Amino acid sequence: MNARVTASWITVLGTAAACASHDAASVPEAGVSSTTDAVAARRCSGAVHTSGAPAGSLPKPPALTLAAGFTIEVIASVASARQLVALPNGDLLVSTKGSDVWIVPNAEASGAAAAPILFTSGPDVPVQGIAFQPETCTVAIASQHSIYAIAYSDGQTSAALGAPIASIRTGPVAHAVDASVDTDTHMTTSLAFSNGKLYAGVGSSCNACVEVDPTRATVQEMNIDGSGRTTKATRIRNAIAMATNPATGTLWVGGAGQDELPLGHPYEFFDALTVHAGSADYGWPACEENGHAYVAGADCSATAVPRVELPAYSTLIGAAFYPTAQAGAYAFPAAFRGGVFLTAHGSWHTLSNHTYYSPPRVAYLAMHGDTPVTPVDWNDPTKQWAELVGGFQLADGITRIGRPTGAAVGVQGSLFVADDQNGYVYRIRPG
Repeated sequence: MNARVTASWITVLGTAAACASHDAASVPEAGVSSTTDAVAARRCSGAVHTSGAPAGSLPKPPALTLAAGFTIEVIASVASARQLVALPNGDLLVSTKGSDVWIVPNAEASGAAAAPILFTSGPDVPVQGIAFQPETCTVAIASQHSIYAIAYSDGQTSAALGAPIASIRTGPVAHAVDASVDTDTHMTTSLAFSNGKLYAGVGSSCNACVEVDPTRATVQEMNIDGSGRTTKATRIRNAIAMATNPATGTLWVGGAGQDELPLGHPYEFFDALTVHAGSADYGWPACEENGHAYVAGADCSATAVPRVELPAYSTLIGAAFYPTAQAGAYAFPAAFRGGVFLTAHGSWHTLSNHTYYSPPRVAYLAMHGDTPVTPVDWNDPTKQWAELVGGFQLADGITRIGRPTGAAVGVQGSLFVADDQNGYVYRIRPG
């Protein structure tokens, strides 16, 4: 069911369109190499479409605000929907905060999508991490402690996880070793493929501590079979939002900053991880933002300085780059090509009047390759991006009618966004 509403739009798109055009001409899309297994690639070419039962009656979306020129509709109900992966045949994978991963057949259909089908289940929750590598037709799935790789073919609607290819969080949490440490334990694992490698973002076991388990508060890099694992990022408190820029092959990660610092700090970031040589050190909990020391005497001179900042406590959950050469019936206007959509879950932090500090939203960031069109302003973390979807938090600053999580761009150009408060999957299209 369609709902069309409009809101004011920050004027960044003219510049973004020019940059996207430049990118399309000068930076080739990362894609299948000459060494790709042709048999595997044919398995997920998108040629086989999935048959599924009709979804039935679905609710209208909440009264959200949307940038002018777009429509939004609910295409599926999946309880606690989190990360999304768009498949080549128009289906959509949906992970959750529980043990299940679902598939929404025909999510890119001109009309209604089919009803969600249970794709697989994991042994330990949350089974949030999910990623897809088209070159090998591999679906990767991550739970709290394990990572799995599944061979996928067009039209497939179920799969067995099999044995894990890698284990994470096998050591103790920090507060189990030191009782003075807080107990803010993060359990999610996020996944992304980039340049033939699989990356896993593993959340910390605390708000601010020195980790005992070497996989916590890191991004792990490995081969598709789990071998050759190394640490690509350290001291990154909770890298939930992960996405690869298809124009450059660069892996980007979003970092959720720590609590209990001066109100409004640290800003939350999104950064081009794989442009950093070796293992990138993001400095948590001693160093944040542009090398600012929040622990007396900390040396922040070698910490990574992020390229994108959002307000403190935004809690980035999902990210999806819009391809520079996106085709299809529902392709976004050229001004959006090459940019990235970020889903902010919103803060739990409240002010003295009990209003939330940072609202949930879907933001759009214009990019020129791996360089934001608008550079970071360290005095204003709202300068770089525009709000595509808002209204998740009402004017009273307290009532929330939704909280966005995952994001994905479909083969026909639609933008899909998950909402774990309502258990919805939204489909956003021009129109």
